[in-house]
Amino acid sequence: MGSHNEFGKKGEQLAADYMVNQGFTILSRNYRYRKAEIDLIAQKGNILAIVEVKSRSSEYLQNITDTVTKKKIRLLVSAADHFVIDNDLDVEVRFDLITILKVNGDFKIELVENAFYPF
Repeated sequence: MGSHNEFGKKGEQLAADYMVNQGFTILSRNYRYRKAEIDLIAQKGNILAIVEVKSRSSEYLQNITDTVTKKKIRLLVSAADHFVIDNDLDVEVRFDLITILKVNGDFKIELVENAFYPF
C-alpha cells in the first residue's frame, strides 16, 4: 500500500475517532453503493452524518467548496439515500466534511457540518 493510501486511512481513523468523541456512533466506514463511496456514516440521535474525509500533508488547502465536486455530491446523495432506505432509518441527513491536516507531525482536525447541500 502506498504511503498516501496509508495516510488517507490514518486520516479516516482520526475522523472516526473525532466523531465518536463528539457523541456519534459510527454505522459504516467506506460504504459503497454503485460508483459512490461514503468515507464515514455516523449517527447521533436523529442526525445521520454522511462524512467526506480529506487528508492533507501540507498547509496548502484549496477552498473547501472546491474539494467536493457536483458529481461527488450526486454520488454521495445516491449512496446516502440507499443507506437510509436499506436500513429503514427515519433520520435527518446532513453532509459533513472533515479535513485532517498534518503539520510538523501533528494532526489538526476540522469538522464542517452541512458542508454542502445536495442539488
